[in-house]
Amino acid sequence: MRGTVPGLLAAAAAVVVSYLLHLLLPAVPVLTAAVVLGLLAANLPGTAARTAGAWKPGLALAARKFLRLGIVLLGLKVSLVDIAGLGWTALLLIVALVLAAFAGTYAICRLFRLPGDEPVLIAAGFSICGVSAVGAMAAVRRTRTEDTVVPAALVTLCGTLAIAALPVAGGLLNLPPEVFGSWAGASVHDVGQVVATAQTAGTAALAAAVVVKLARVVLLAPMTAAAGLLARRAEANGSAAGKRPPLVPLFVLGFLALILVRTWGVLPDAALDAAAVLQELLFAAALFALGAGVRVRMLLASGVRAAAAALTSWVLISCLGLAVAVLLAG
Repeated sequence: MRGTVPGLLAAAAAVVVSYLLHLLLPAVPVLTAAVVLGLLAANLPGTAARTAGAWKPGLALAARKFLRLGIVLLGLKVSLVDIAGLGWTALLLIVALVLAAFAGTYAICRLFRLPGDEPVLIAAGFSICGVSAVGAMAAVRRTRTEDTVVPAALVTLCGTLAIAALPVAGGLLNLPPEVFGSWAGASVHDVGQVVATAQTAGTAALAAAVVVKLARVVLLAPMTAAAGLLARRAEANGSAAGKRPPLVPLFVLGFLALILVRTWGVLPDAALDAAAVLQELLFAAALFALGAGVRVRMLLASGVRAAAAALTSWVLISCLGLAVAVLLAG
């Protein structure tokens, strides 16, 4: 355990710097700053050796455990009562959106010949709830932590792009606040990014965005369970031996349990606010750690193709999300 201290201290320092950058430049989200700091740490001469040496055990712990703890806490943002208020028609549209976005993104990533589990991880992150979905899908597929780096970075950076691009597009299209909010909730990846995008159009837009987004977040559990079932079948049909992959990881069950806690309303607002801050801290540390595992040479190997696939998928999901937002308004 002592060997993890240097890496954990480095991650903590990076989180502090990420928040300071966000305070100085509010347009730069904390999670984006954390990813960029990790990339710099992995490739600058002064810190590159440390990320591959003394810091590595602590960074590996942050990338794996902190991300999963953050996913568990994400459940405290989801109230089933709020989601049920959308109505069955809206819920079915959102389910169809997530399935279409997942299938479309996966097909695009395969078309760009992305390696390994990158297509399914990027598809999960883009269609459901950003880096949380990347981490959950990686767990059921038993993907190596280093193979989640590019998907996590892309889903964070493309979600940040939406914060700048969607308000401009919404203004050009002259969208009503509720429609713009539903569009943000239906197409932006991470919950925090949705809030940052939708609040530019006022409280009505923000309220619509959060409910639609959380309906997507709830689908993390069934989508993860389906992926776990497919992974079990593939392993059973193959020649691989050993422990079978989990149908639903323990931390996803924790995510579901905290959804129920939020729905029952047993926690005061102060506790929910504290949990939200802790979740962002955990995600920031995890994303710094993931970014610190990226070497420029490795990124260039598939980075251009991956970036092109991510941008194409981002456009696809933005179009699908706009269509759903218009249907919800009708």
